[in-house]
Amino acid sequence: MFYNLKVMDPTLITIPRRRLMGLILCAGAGLLVGASKADAMWSVLDVLKGESGETPDTASIPPSLRGVLGYNGEVYRKFLDRMGLRRISVQQIMDSHAKAHGRIHNTLPPRQLWGNIRSTLLAVDKVSARLGEPVHEVISVYRCPAYNATCPGAKSHSYHLRNNAVDMRFNASPRKVAATARDMRKAGLFKGGVGQYPGFTHMDTRGSNADW
Repeated sequence: MFYNLKVMDPTLITIPRRRLMGLILCAGAGLLVGASKADAMWSVLDVLKGESGETPDTASIPPSLRGVLGYNGEVYRKFLDRMGLRRISVQQIMDSHAKAHGRIHNTLPPRQLWGNIRSTLLAVDKVSARLGEPVHEVISVYRCPAYNATCPGAKSHSYHLRNNAVDMRFNASPRKVAATARDMRKAGLFKGGVGQYPGFTHMDTRGSNADW
């Protein structure tokens, strides 16, 4: 048996009765423990998982549901917007959390880690300004533990797990980007790690300097 669930606009989403019951239970549980509406709705992604266990790709989620199902997205997007970044877009950051390796999907960081990324993003923004070009692509910011384990070469204590690191690409060479970041770090812009890789550059603000 199926029900039509109307959310925010006339777009209709057809949900099996079994999953609809799960949705109601998840939302109810969130309210019982005092969770916010956004946190309670996070569990909807689990309810809408396919039979294979895969979370729907964000591109397949109807526009009317993206604000509700989008990884607690509207709240996190507003948090990022308040930073006033000029050379790195909020959408680039959000997209980095929508990636998957096979059936292992990344997620947004837990709320208690949100503030950790601020110093790194601001440093990346300033490095970008010094280079004279915007960030071309954000490869990775936060990585949930399961997703991090699938990333080639990722360490179990990666600063991506703490929401304190950014991997990004510029049109400039990684060598030039890393050199610029190190120069600005030496000038006191930040304390943290700068890693040069084939095709991209890593920056974090761990509080002590590291190079690779």
